Amino acid sequence: MSSRILAFAGSARRDSLNRKLLAVAVKAVEAAGGAVTVIDLNDYALPLYHGDLEDENGLPENARRILALMSEHRGLLIASPEYNSQLTPLLKNTIDWLSRADDDPFEGKVAAVVAASPGALGGARSLQHARHLLLHLGCHVVPAQCLLPKAHEAFKEDGSLVNARSQKSVEALARQLTELTVRLA
Repeated sequence: MSSRILAFAGSARRDSLNRKLLAVAVKAVEAAGGAVTVIDLNDYALPLYHGDLEDENGLPENARRILALMSEHRGLLIASPEYNSQLTPLLKNTIDWLSRADDDPFEGKVAAVVAASPGALGGARSLQHARHLLLHLGCHVVPAQCLLPKAHEAFKEDGSLVNARSQKSVEALARQLTELTVRLA
């Protein structure tokens, strides 16, 4: 049985280090037997969450589009960049809008988070914030963590990782994500 995973990065930058790490993780999930749908949050622009806006207009069309995709997938693979030791506004705002759906889209989903940063901590703070938020929303977050410090030096020309240890970390996370998604299906 294949596990269906929805993947996205909380960065809007074309050459984002987190998008690069997400691409590596997607390949690892597919190698572990998962079926992955990757979306670009640039294609699902959302206004800044505002309760009055929600009261007046309901959920934005792009939030409904992502929610429809989430309903077709058992798992989530999220790359969480770090801005000022926190989640990016793009990632937080997207999750805030999605959490406003009538049917809880996060409850029972299996989630994995990866993070890359040019700094020495590899996005550890944003990764922890993202994991905590997903747990709070009812996701089963896999124990494996994948951090990529000095990410600006971590990729080969072809997009693969330079360091074998980093690649093993991505593969362990991918295995846990696919196995738990299948088990909980």
